[in-house]
Formats: sequence, C-alpha cells, structure tokens
Amino acid sequence: MQSYTIGQAARLLGVSPDTARRWADAGRVPTHRDEGGRRLIDGRDLAAFSVELAQTGGEDGGASHTSVRNAFPGIVTAVKLGDVAAQVEIQAGPHRLVSLLTREAVEELGLEVGVEATARVKSTNVHIDRA
Repeated sequence: MQSYTIGQAARLLGVSPDTARRWADAGRVPTHRDEGGRRLIDGRDLAAFSVELAQTGGEDGGASHTSVRNAFPGIVTAVKLGDVAAQVEIQAGPHRLVSLLTREAVEELGLEVGVEATARVKSTNVHIDRA
C-alpha cells in the first residue's frame, strides 16, 4: 500500500507540514515509522482523513477550494465598475493582473482598492478570490 510522508500528506490536504504534524501528534490521523525513522501515513488512512476534513470544513472553515493552480496573491490596485461588468487590477509582486468580471461578483467579494485578493490564472481565464 502507498504511504505518504507528513510533507506529502500536507501538500495533498492543502495545509502546512506543521498542521499535518499537529494532526498526527493529536492522533487525528494514524502514523507509523519507516526504517529511516520517518513518520508515514498509510494511503487509506489519509484518504479517509481527507474525506473527514472535507465534510467538516477542516481547520480553515471557509477556505476557498479550486482547481486553478497558478495563484498570484496581491492587493487590489484599481476597480472600474460598469452597469453590468467590472475590471479589477491586482498587483502581485512584480505582476499586474487584470480581470473582467461581473459587477455583482465584485460587490459580493467586497473588492475595492487596498483589499488583499488572489488572482488565479487558468489558461486565458483570471479568477479572483478575496483573501
């Protein structure tokens, strides 16, 4: 059976290795040691724990889950609202990202200049998540 290190499990669960280690220390997910002394989690145990986390909301409660891998956390630098559409600019380090979205989405997310947000890019689409 496949086993995972704490770091691999953390990556699969979307948490830090420290969080995964705390969960293991607390007995929330069973571990065993390999010949080298590394703590491992059996694949079946990790799968069951990941389902439990998804059902209970995990540690973060309201975290966004997405299949979009290219994330650019930054700060909103401009918002141009139209009657139906809006344009949002985010400065993420040296990168300036611009997204066109509905005015309703901008209002629901509470996007305004100075707000922390994450631009997620998939192919030619840019998605905005409020931090």
